[in-house]
Amino acid sequence: MTTSQAFNSFLDNIRVDNSDVISKRYKEITKKLNKTFRNTDSEINNCLQVGSYGRYTGIKNISDLDMLYIVPSNQWDEYKNNPYKLLKKVKDALMERYPSTDIKVDRLVVDVFFQNFKFEVQPVFEYIENDEIYYKYPDTDSETFKITKPRQEQDEMTYFRQTYGDAHRHLCKMMRAWKNTMGVVMGGLLIDTLTHNFLLNNSNYKNIGITRYDELCRDFFLYLKNEPLKSHYRALGSGQDVKVKHPFQKKAGKAYKKMVDAINESDNEKKHHILREVFGKWFPKADNIYENETKSYTDREEFIEDKYPINIKYYLILDCEISRNGFREAYLSQILKSGQKICRVRSLKFKFRTNVPKPYFVKWKVRNVGIEATKRNCLRGQIIDSNMGCAERLESADFCGPHYVECYIIRKGVVVARERINVPID
Repeated sequence: MTTSQAFNSFLDNIRVDNSDVISKRYKEITKKLNKTFRNTDSEINNCLQVGSYGRYTGIKNISDLDMLYIVPSNQWDEYKNNPYKLLKKVKDALMERYPSTDIKVDRLVVDVFFQNFKFEVQPVFEYIENDEIYYKYPDTDSETFKITKPRQEQDEMTYFRQTYGDAHRHLCKMMRAWKNTMGVVMGGLLIDTLTHNFLLNNSNYKNIGITRYDELCRDFFLYLKNEPLKSHYRALGSGQDVKVKHPFQKKAGKAYKKMVDAINESDNEKKHHILREVFGKWFPKADNIYENETKSYTDREEFIEDKYPINIKYYLILDCEISRNGFREAYLSQILKSGQKICRVRSLKFKFRTNVPKPYFVKWKVRNVGIEATKRNCLRGQIIDSNMGCAERLESADFCGPHYVECYIIRKGVVVARERINVPID
């Protein structure tokens, strides 16, 4: 499998595959709100699909769908001093349409929780000034209406595609796969803005073909790694404020090193293994892995992507307390920093810190790799529960080799934080 074939397969694997269901929901919501505010039955008028889906940069298992519903301008006086009243009217209308669905007002939007994704419905008033379209949306915290300019962001995406080809949208999608695989806290608009800024200053990637996507990703990770710490950026097209919720430079640096290793790797199987560490299970394995090989082990590895949608929104810091005979010897983070390994016959207590709001639940994955794990037929890799309370997992260092542990935090049916830590045992 060539590089272009691999990336082409990767992009096909992460494309949104339930657009028919999403489109149906957009139409249902639009029709109900048109009936409520205009007494019409249109399924398409007065609705604007925004967010990643509206910019065509969303990927498979997208969990948050954003839409604006344009309220008739002649109703401005009724709601201008009471943002909550407008959101409450939208909520009540949608509860009539979906009486058994969880629906609530959440500061700026009305959240509608369907089985596999959430719609964030934002009622707005449209204004045109100096030939520029913008929208006023309700904010229940400040009890005012604020301004958003999603059309300008979408227009810039369209212009960029005409000028730079498909590389921008493809890079946006691949970076979403990376952030969901490596647990990077980055919003969709921030990703789309940073990829835009990178390509704007790297004309050598203008209209490139898919054969150079490995170089494109490598150089973009280097760009992210070297970005100074900032609290916000200006969104592409609109120039509106985009907040940085958590530093991304360290994980971008790790991804950059892996991309360099992958590009320099001559063994196709090892190359694909490295790229799967960066982009996740959706990046294809190399051809003919284990073909004609008589295996003495069973690989039952499971992937969190097959069980839950993923949308990383919060940080998760994972560590491990190493002890022997009840006495703590060190923390795994210290061992990794020093380049050492864990001695066998040790107790390993994995624990984490996070800013995910409760309630949530936790899943783990313990993966053994290497020769000894294969010989013992003990690769593991299933998705499992905590065994010492919600935030801890107790394991033991039984045999040498490279291992890793992943932790996932699931909130409202979506993986919102994840982290991996390597466990080298001597």
